Amino acid sequence: MKRIRLKIPATVANLVCGFDILGMAIHDPYDEMELRILDAPEIIIKHEDLFGLPEESSKNVAGIVLLKIQEHFNLSHGFEVIIRKHIKPGSGLGSSAASAAGAAFGANVLLGNILSADEMIHFAMFGEELASGVRHADNIAPCIYGGITLVKSTHPLDIIPLNAPELFVAAVHPQVEVKTSDSRQILKKTISLKNAVEQWGNIAGLVAGIQNNDFSLIGRSLNDVIIEPVRSILIPKFDEIKMKSIEIGALGGGISGSGPSIFMLAEKKETAEEIALMMKSVYDEAGIESLVYVSKINPSGIEIIEKV
Repeated sequence: MKRIRLKIPATVANLVCGFDILGMAIHDPYDEMELRILDAPEIIIKHEDLFGLPEESSKNVAGIVLLKIQEHFNLSHGFEVIIRKHIKPGSGLGSSAASAAGAAFGANVLLGNILSADEMIHFAMFGEELASGVRHADNIAPCIYGGITLVKSTHPLDIIPLNAPELFVAAVHPQVEVKTSDSRQILKKTISLKNAVEQWGNIAGLVAGIQNNDFSLIGRSLNDVIIEPVRSILIPKFDEIKMKSIEIGALGGGISGSGPSIFMLAEKKETAEEIALMMKSVYDEAGIESLVYVSKINPSGIEIIEKV
């Protein structure tokens, strides 16, 4: 096999209370990536989008992943990568993770499936480190595994795929910039034992609800007493959107990744669509451009479109 085309999904990290450990794949938006094996040991990156991302391999999220794979296996050949991004960088919907996971996944297929899913995540984490300064896996894991994943540990890497409930996701991306690195810097370095205990209960309840398809428990557990109160101040209209989403019928939701995107979970597609319309209306009234998405949870992750 010499060439492969991929469809790489957006992801929602944290799932409110699961900072850096929970993540979920959705269907829309998504990136497209094409990888081709080269005879020469070079890494060529081409972006067919308007985001102005660097194409030098050592400075590109996909490029650094391929360099690490090339170095690890002492490959005598290289890769050409064409990326068409529809997941806007800095959206909080896993844009950097899509590039990193897509590069690791595509290279693995072209090399004859020599890597396990966790090994692909290991290499993809170098891309996340380049993008945010931290080798986290909460976006990469669901991108590769699909559905919802729990990152029990990154050292050593221990990923647990969870159930993917039949729920719908409404997401809005207000066109304001929140850099992952900046949103990490404002977080508190210490927390109270009271907040820690409450957060642990929410995380455990959320995982139990996901595994048992207990939507009521999922809704009761989508509460964050540590991260959201700090990060939400960076996102215009966050409190209003969350309040109105619950009134419409959302189980709950919150900040997608580091923001500025906001997501809500709903049992019915019609409810998710109504929430998305409300989200768009709130930002329109505030004079802030936004993009809205309605999707089911994506159970399969990265999809192979073509291989030659």
